[in-house]
Amino acid sequence: MAPRRTVPEGSMPPQSRAPTPPVVDDLDETPFFDNVDELQQHGINVQDILKLKGAAINTVSGVVMTTRRQMLKIKGMSEAKVEKIKEAAQKIVGSSFSTGIEVQDRRRRVLVISTGSKSVDAILGGGLMSQSITEVYGTRRSCWQSRIH
Repeated sequence: MAPRRTVPEGSMPPQSRAPTPPVVDDLDETPFFDNVDELQQHGINVQDILKLKGAAINTVSGVVMTTRRQMLKIKGMSEAKVEKIKEAAQKIVGSSFSTGIEVQDRRRRVLVISTGSKSVDAILGGGLMSQSITEVYGTRRSCWQSRIH
């Protein structure tokens, strides 16, 4: 076995390391969805939450979107339980109701972007609308056969 070599102090230059930058988490800490377990904080029994999970309802939004009739089909769910769960979910999610004035204000912020073709713009009502998805398609096998003037 070879003997270990020791280097006298000060004989080697200190190693320079670039300071490690602090880790910055760009993600918002607010979760994208509310887990169905949050219903427990609003007075919903753990057993009822497990029943919801067993029926593949894993988010509070899922509870809101599931109809009362569908929830009543879950074994062990009574009308009173379903109503209580729906009310708790609505408290967590909040109201999605918008007044006509609020909708009108949102529509004012929509921009119309020209496609560069007068005929396509006319068909689309002026062009492509921002804040929306526009899908354009033709008849079957019409690709490469159409010309826009």
